[in-house]
Amino acid sequence: MTLLRINRNPQLNSHGELTHLLSTEGLPQDVLTRILDTAAPFAAVAEREVKKVPLLRGKSVFNLFFENSTRTRTTFEIAAKRLSADVINLNINTSSASKGETLLDTTDNLAAMQADMFVVRHAASGAPYLIAQHLAATGKDHIHIINAGDGRHAHPTQGLLDMYTIRHYKQDFTQLTVAIVGDVLHSRVARSQIHALTTLGVPEVRVIAPKTLLPSGIERLGVQVFNDMKEGLRGVDVVMMLRLQNERMQGALLPSAQEYFKSYGLTMDKLALAKPDAIVMHPGPMNRGVEIESAVADGTQAVILPQVTFGIAVRMAVMAMLAGA
Repeated sequence: MTLLRINRNPQLNSHGELTHLLSTEGLPQDVLTRILDTAAPFAAVAEREVKKVPLLRGKSVFNLFFENSTRTRTTFEIAAKRLSADVINLNINTSSASKGETLLDTTDNLAAMQADMFVVRHAASGAPYLIAQHLAATGKDHIHIINAGDGRHAHPTQGLLDMYTIRHYKQDFTQLTVAIVGDVLHSRVARSQIHALTTLGVPEVRVIAPKTLLPSGIERLGVQVFNDMKEGLRGVDVVMMLRLQNERMQGALLPSAQEYFKSYGLTMDKLALAKPDAIVMHPGPMNRGVEIESAVADGTQAVILPQVTFGIAVRMAVMAMLAGA
């Protein structure tokens, strides 16, 4: 956050073009829209018999995942390969990082291998910013950084693929009421969603959560806060569920999973309070029977699997734009 203020916006060059993707916060509406527009033709690539385009041929993309991931790492790898890039997946558990090598030393060594792009997931908030700042300071700012999730801070490509999904099904952001439900306190996804939604002109963004799972002062991000799920879901166009981040919780923030589901799990009865054509989203992995019941997750209003599919196109768009393709 501080780096954004000090450097204005380290994600953009002097011409306002994307050079890193670190957060949806601070990105102008036209840049967000350009990413979504660029993703559209890449979604069509997936329908072809040959699912490759040569835009990143000869480029090396390094996936640096210091935290576990299934969807994000796999879709980044698929996206880079569909752009014809060479993809190197760094196994952190067997890398020198497990022997005590610092993050920046790891980065320097990989940069010496002629890397063109780093896709970084890290438990520490701000790690991708630190890498981008370090590369700029050491004359390696031709290497682009994509934040694939840093601590509680941001998950910009998840936020962007969610925006693509909403636009695909609902077209006009300026006519929507969107609800984000669940563990907002620990969710980097929620922060990226909120910044993107408000920048793209959604007039009403609601966050629905127990008080123990809400960050203090979240209203300052331009959202309405609801502690009652039924009240918060009334009349919404989009329901964005969040995963309970048990691995980030310290102390007893919830009485039990069953109690949480009773108050904040999305059921068919609660979904009926939203608009009849409301769509249901979830970033995954889902905890069925805790955050969402199977009847909803597998129902006609859920667009959870299309989110995954669109994620490949959005990540292809981001990589292509960063590479100047």
